[in-house]
Amino acid sequence: MISVHVPLTFIAALAIAYAMPGPDMALVLQTSAARGTRHGFANAAGLAIARATHVTLSACGVATLLKASPGLYEMVRIGGAMYLAYVAIQILRSPSFGLKFNAANAGIEPPLCSSVAKGMLSSLLNPKALLFCSVLLPQFVSPQGAPVWSQMAELGLVLVLTGIAFDLVCVFGASRLSSFLRHSPRAERFQRWSFATALLAFAIRIPFA
Repeated sequence: MISVHVPLTFIAALAIAYAMPGPDMALVLQTSAARGTRHGFANAAGLAIARATHVTLSACGVATLLKASPGLYEMVRIGGAMYLAYVAIQILRSPSFGLKFNAANAGIEPPLCSSVAKGMLSSLLNPKALLFCSVLLPQFVSPQGAPVWSQMAELGLVLVLTGIAFDLVCVFGASRLSSFLRHSPRAERFQRWSFATALLAFAIRIPFA
């Protein structure tokens, strides 16, 4: 069992990281505003699965392998950038909120699994998220404490739960704005272009970071 002050310090570090705008935040905000809280929750579930996967891979040393293999790292990074650009283009091509609302009433609302998959891919195809876990988690592991795997599991659980908390804040915040955006075409267009531009900026920045 890790000491009490460790998770508190760890949560503070995670809060700073999660509060910084990034592709995951932009995706959750856009999905929640455009498709509602159910799809926002689905995005959050996909991100949680991806983060749990990152923790597991970090514990297994896959992050070290990625760092030691520049070619593999670049392939994953370029793939992630291309996927973010694809999501941004889909946002720009999507119909207005009013049309989406009517489509949902007609029974052709996109399945929740698509939002789960988007959340997973957004994070899994970002090797920096994996490297972030591999760098941050060991800083809070004590060699004199409980078995390393046990400490990593506890820290990983804290990381996932903290991420879920921040994602839910985004979901509820975006859902409150959606009703206003449905009745304001100009604000809706600004919202879609701003989030799409943010994702495209992240996609362009990834290969050069």
